[in-house]
Amino acid sequence: MAKEGIHPNYREVLFVDLSNGFKFVTRSCVNTKEMGKTDDGRELPLYKLDTSSESHPFYTGTQKSVNDMGGRVDKFFKKFGKPAGKAAEQAAAE
Repeated sequence: MAKEGIHPNYREVLFVDLSNGFKFVTRSCVNTKEMGKTDDGRELPLYKLDTSSESHPFYTGTQKSVNDMGGRVDKFFKKFGKPAGKAAEQAAAE
């Protein structure tokens, strides 16, 4: 039913996080040049990642929030002043 030769090569691919060695298999169309072995011994196309959900600070809970920026927002407001509210803008317009 599908046309031949127009669809990408959708297959199982082994992704490896280079920062911590975490491996996972999922289906993908990504182009790969290397092959890698899974923990169960299967030989699959290998794609190397710089970061994944296992090493990214957002997912590991080590990311700093905006509230923990060490007073950067207060320092900005001291330097440039706080933005005027809508009431102050309307009074200035009249």
